[in-house]
Amino acid sequence: MADYLEAVKRTGGEPLELDYHRDHPDGVVTRTAGLLLTGGGDVDPTLYGEAPHETFQASEPGRDEYEIALIKAAVKAALPIFAICRGMQVLNVALGGTLVQDISTMVNGAAHHATPSTEPRFTIAHEVWVAKGSRLAALMAEKMDSDTCQVNSRHHQAVNKPAPGWEITGTAPDGVIEAMEHPGDVFRMAVQWHPENFWRTGEFRPLFEAFIDAARSKAV
Repeated sequence: MADYLEAVKRTGGEPLELDYHRDHPDGVVTRTAGLLLTGGGDVDPTLYGEAPHETFQASEPGRDEYEIALIKAAVKAALPIFAICRGMQVLNVALGGTLVQDISTMVNGAAHHATPSTEPRFTIAHEVWVAKGSRLAALMAEKMDSDTCQVNSRHHQAVNKPAPGWEITGTAPDGVIEAMEHPGDVFRMAVQWHPENFWRTGEFRPLFEAFIDAARSKAV
C-alpha cells in the first residue's frame, strides 16, 4: 500500500485510505474526487457466473462486494477512476465483464506474468503493446519505445471479456489484456501491471498525473 500512497502524493494528490467495514460507498463518493483501485486477491468468479478454478485465492471477506458497490457509486457520480491489477479485474466484473481465471493454464503460450516475490517489485517482466490513438498512448508517448512500454507483473488472472463500453488499449505479447479505458470526458483507465512501484524513477508518473489532474478538476 505504501507505494500507492507515495505515487499519489508525489503527483499532488491527497490519498484517503478506505475501511470497507466503515466507509459506505455512497458517502465515499460525496467526499472524494477520484477512485484508485488497488491490487489484492482474486475476485470471486461466481460474481461473473463461473465456478472457481483450482488456483482461486480469495480476497478479504466482503472486499469484492464492497468494491463493486464503490465502483458503481463512483461511475454514477462521474468520478475519475484509475484501476490497478486486481483493481482492473474487479472494475471489469463490476461493470459486466469476465476474467481469465488462471493465465498459465488457460492462455496458450502464456508469457511470464508472475514475478517471484524475491525479486524487486519494479522488476521488468514483459512489454505491453499500446494501442495507437488511445489515452494511454498519449500519456505515455514520451516514455515508450515506439508503441511499447516495459512493465512489471504480479498477477495470474486478467480481463477476458471487457465490460461493455470499455476499449482494450494494451496487450502483452501473449494476447493477455494489460490495459483498457473508457472513452469520454471522464478519466477512467485500468492497467494490469503495477505503475505505483515506479514512483522513484517516474516511468509511469504521467498516468498518476492525469488521474490526479482529473480528480482535481472534479473537486473544483
